[in-house]
Amino acid sequence: MFYSFFYFRGIFNERMKIQMSRCTICDIDRLISISRKTFIDAFEADNNPDDFKTYMQDSFSKEQLLKELADPQMTFYFVFSDNEIVGYFKLNENEAQTDIKDKNAIELERIYVKREFQGNKIGYSMLNQVIHIAINKNMSYLWLGVWEKNTNAIRFYERNGFVKFGRHPYYIGRDRQMDWLMRLDFTNLKK
Repeated sequence: MFYSFFYFRGIFNERMKIQMSRCTICDIDRLISISRKTFIDAFEADNNPDDFKTYMQDSFSKEQLLKELADPQMTFYFVFSDNEIVGYFKLNENEAQTDIKDKNAIELERIYVKREFQGNKIGYSMLNQVIHIAINKNMSYLWLGVWEKNTNAIRFYERNGFVKFGRHPYYIGRDRQMDWLMRLDFTNLKK
């Protein structure tokens, strides 16, 4: 069942219909697949192979993702084009948030587009849907953590109104990395 849809200009300047669907336990195999693929494509080359393997086994195992899917404070969404999954995102509310446990905020913990679909404004469309979801839930702001070395992502968030408000450590295996904490306040967007 599709939650919503939106349009954007695609590679060949054709109108593409993008659909979004909330993941359920029935989607576990597809969620594992896209989670692993997009994380490997984004970060494997920049990490120690042993630490990366440990992180992948812990974070994207069937058991871990089933646990997260069963948590009502965590929601995953697939994004489709022509019935193919092109990306996904994960939202955390209340106590499921990794750092800030603010009932007036939503954490965007993951947002990924498959490598072959990047550069087509799918990430921008996904972020707009996340903002729409958060505003409809009457949240005050959206926040996320982004690796300090991921300058492209940082620029993307800054272009979309996010500001840095802190830092936190993030572990890939035993490798302690640092994330920027960034937030988008909805005060001006709700008016």
